[in-house]
Amino acid sequence: MNRGTLVLGIGNLLMGDEGVGVRAVEQLQREDGLGNVTIVDGGTGGFHLLEYLQDFSPIVMIDATMDGQPAGTVAVLRPRYASDFPRSLTAHDIGLRDLVESAALLGPMPAITLITVSIAEIKSMVTTLSPEVAAALPEVAALVRGRVNSDAPAYA
Repeated sequence: MNRGTLVLGIGNLLMGDEGVGVRAVEQLQREDGLGNVTIVDGGTGGFHLLEYLQDFSPIVMIDATMDGQPAGTVAVLRPRYASDFPRSLTAHDIGLRDLVESAALLGPMPAITLITVSIAEIKSMVTTLSPEVAAALPEVAALVRGRVNSDAPAYA
């Protein structure tokens, strides 16, 4: 079943910058202009998100990454296989790779665009974003709007 476009934010709000994916979808939920798009706070991930990977296409995922880039660096990936996803941060119950590998076993993969925001560190019991990561939210929102409002295929 294809229920349309999904924007999925991943992250742990209690670990500072690691929660940027959830903070991004919170911001997008307050905005207009995304049309008929489902926006979901995916929290720290987990197999309960498999249903979304089976029911929606295309999917835009937003997550933090510790890739060595300066904090707040935004990147767009178009992973086709589980191995194309960055390694999971320790705050997630299961990583995106695990989730995607499980979804691939159950049926065809949805078209996925992954927007990552580089973070410098994970802080326990911190509910705010660093200034660098918070400053990246408008760019993330613009990328999401561009993706969901275009007719381009997710892998273009």
